[in-house]
Amino acid sequence: MNKGYVLFLTLTAMLLSGCSNGLPLESSTRLTELDAYWAEVARCVNEGDYQGYKATCHKDGVIVSGSSNKAYPLSKALKKWEQDFTDAQSGKTQCNVEFRFSRRLGDETTAHETGMFLYTKVNPDGTITKDYIHLEALLLKRGNWKIMMEYQKSKGTKEQWDTLKSSKR
Repeated sequence: MNKGYVLFLTLTAMLLSGCSNGLPLESSTRLTELDAYWAEVARCVNEGDYQGYKATCHKDGVIVSGSSNKAYPLSKALKKWEQDFTDAQSGKTQCNVEFRFSRRLGDETTAHETGMFLYTKVNPDGTITKDYIHLEALLLKRGNWKIMMEYQKSKGTKEQWDTLKSSKR
C-alpha cells in the first residue's frame, strides 16, 4: 500500500474520531490556548508589562512557595514583584521567563500544568541570574485563561530543565 495513502487514512481516522496530533481535538485546542497564555505571561515579564501580567491572574489567585513554606494571595505577590516589572520596563534590568511542561491535565475550562520555568535576570551591573523553578499551576477559563494557583515547588537544575519539552509545540 502507498505510504501517502496510509498516512491519509490514518489522519482521516484521527479526525473522524475527534483527534488531532494524537490528542482529542478539545485537548489540542486547550493546549494551543494555554501555550498562548504562557507566551503572554512571558511577554509581560520580558517587557515589564505589569498590568498585562496582572491581567493573566485571577483576582482570587493564590501563590504557594515551597522554598518559604507559605501560601498567600497572588495580589500580595504582585505588589512585591511590581518593582521588578518597573525596572524591566525602564531598561534598568532585563528579564526573561520560559516555561516547559511535563504534564498538562484539564478540559475546556480547567487546567493543571506541571513543569518548570526558567527566570533569567540581567542586573544593572551586568550579572546574570538564572533560576530554574519547579512549577504547578491551576488555571480556569472564564472567557480567558487565568491562573488561580501558582505553586513554586522548589529550585530545579539545568539538567532537569533540559529534559522537559518547550511549551511551544
